Amino acid sequence: MSRSRTSAAKDAASIPACARAARYPAAVPKPLRSDAARNRDKLLVAATQVLAEGGLDAPLEHIARRAGVSIGTLYNHFPTREALLGAVLPQRLAALDEIITVALADPDPWAGFTGFLEGLFTLHAEDHSLNDALAESFSPATDMSQVCHRGFGDVERIIERAKVSGRLRADFGPQDLVTLIWAMSQVIRKSMGTDPGAWRRPLSFFLDGLRAEAAHPLPGEHHRS
Repeated sequence: MSRSRTSAAKDAASIPACARAARYPAAVPKPLRSDAARNRDKLLVAATQVLAEGGLDAPLEHIARRAGVSIGTLYNHFPTREALLGAVLPQRLAALDEIITVALADPDPWAGFTGFLEGLFTLHAEDHSLNDALAESFSPATDMSQVCHRGFGDVERIIERAKVSGRLRADFGPQDLVTLIWAMSQVIRKSMGTDPGAWRRPLSFFLDGLRAEAAHPLPGEHHRS
C-alpha cells in the first residue's frame, strides 16, 4: 500500500490548492461512535508526530503503535496511506498561511521576504513530512507556471514587494525561489538528525547574495525574472 516518496510528496504538496492536483483533499469524517472517534483522534495525533519524525514514508505500524491501537483499526479509519496523509497534511500546511500573512503585513518588504523564507524553512526543519512534501513539489525541474500550490500567488506578491522596494535583486523570480526551496530542503534533510539548525547559515549566505546591492550579472539564461 505504500507509495514512493516522490509520488506521495508531489500529491501532498498540492493540498488543497487546486482540484486537479488534490489527489486526496482533507476528508470530512463520518459521524462515529464515541470510542471510534477517540481512536481516530489518537491516530491523527500519532500520525502527525510520526510523520514529522520519519517523513511521508514512515511505517503505518509505527503510527498505530504510537496511538495505542491495532493496525486494523488504523486501516478501518484510513484505508490507504493517501487517506491518512489527506487527513494530516492539510492542517500542517495551513501553518504556511500565517507565515505568508505576516510577511505581507510587514511594513518592511525585505523583512517580510526574509521572514517568509525563515518561517518556511523552520517548518521544513520541524517536520520531516513537510520537508518531503515541499522538497519534492519544488524540484529543479519544476515549471513554475505549472505549480499549483497553497498561497503561491501571495508568495509572488512577497517577492514583488521586496523587488519594488529596491532591496531584492531585480532578476530574482518565482522560478529562482523553486530552486532555493529545493536546495535548502536538501540541506535540512541531511542535517535533521545531527544539527537541526544547520540550515540557517547557508540561508544567510543565500540572502546576502539576493540583496540588490550585491547583485552581479548572472551567467546564461537559466534564471527567470
